[in-house]
Amino acid sequence: MRIVGVVFAGSRLDGVVSGKVRRDGRNATGAVAELVREGRFAAHLQLIMLQGIAFAGFNVVDIHALADETGLPVLVVARRQPDLAAIRRALTRRVPGGQRKWRLIEKAGAMERMAGVWVQRAGLSLNEAERAIAGVALNGKLPEPLRVAHLVAGGLGTGQSRGRA
Repeated sequence: MRIVGVVFAGSRLDGVVSGKVRRDGRNATGAVAELVREGRFAAHLQLIMLQGIAFAGFNVVDIHALADETGLPVLVVARRQPDLAAIRRALTRRVPGGQRKWRLIEKAGAMERMAGVWVQRAGLSLNEAERAIAGVALNGKLPEPLRVAHLVAGGLGTGQSRGRA
């Protein structure tokens, strides 16, 4: 499955990157790290912001390993607090390698409510995370880079975005 990232300088969109991850696979951390390290924007990046901790079903990102591999802080943002009990059940009952993936979610730490969203973080304080979100939450509570990446990914995946990001 295709993943899409966008690069912003303040409120200005500067670029789009994309890569691939396997559905329910184990390569999300490496795929994101490669997009960050190998892209033409690498020297300018200051933060990796993810909309959720998993891509393509349950391909879970190890946010601490991603921060270590890239040298950049990682901020996971979710609109709502996830139902961790349901996620754990799904992982341990239906997903290959589910126990390992559950440990990655636990390792990321508890989600914290902040600025109308829920976050997990690696390599930055809660105050730094709040400032990062406040600087790019231009059209609601969801940071603009995540909103735009969601729209671009929807357009690539189905031919048009649904306008819901």
